[in-house]
Amino acid sequence: MDNYILRHVDHTLLKPTASWEEISRVCKEAIEYQTASVCVPPSYVRRIRETFETLNICTVIGFPLGYNSTELKIAEAKLAISDGADELDMVINLTDVKNGLFDTIEAEISAIKKAAGERILKVIIETCFLNEAEKIALCNAVTNAGADYIKTSTGFGTAGAAMDDILLFKKHIGSNVKIKASGGIRTREDMIAFLEAGCNRLGTSSAIEVLI
Repeated sequence: MDNYILRHVDHTLLKPTASWEEISRVCKEAIEYQTASVCVPPSYVRRIRETFETLNICTVIGFPLGYNSTELKIAEAKLAISDGADELDMVINLTDVKNGLFDTIEAEISAIKKAAGERILKVIIETCFLNEAEKIALCNAVTNAGADYIKTSTGFGTAGAAMDDILLFKKHIGSNVKIKASGGIRTREDMIAFLEAGCNRLGTSSAIEVLI
């Protein structure tokens, strides 16, 4: 079971003070324990790619607040891909959510997916700041825009993944959209529960420490 869990983990280190020594350790752990990916700051992607050639690298776009312009997010995505990223986790613009501009959000996700091409795009909606109607509208926007995943949280908000949100996602996302639970996942029991509830990825910095 522990190996099964690890294969669904984006082994994450996104703290703003992360040193190369810490990043390198996380990358080596990801290789040794065969996690789904490492999720790291964009500034480290090129160096990781040059050092760990076969590692599946995930990085973040518009992180952690999401309110920079669509044009800047597209530029970030293209640079990350050029540097060697395999997967992108983007943050939506929450100000657009609060203004009811779901068509604008959908267009932004679609534009970044176009830049990502065949690479996996996960869309962080930061559930802790949303009501149920907003979450449902974002499920529709993520689906319509062609993203690969909907993701709960950045880990920098007021709360992380919640089971009620996963169950809500399952009711409202399209069949081609998968779920990533992220933020506050620190126990084996939580990891198993989220996977059994239908999540395909878990974003956590704790998995290897907890499971190995």
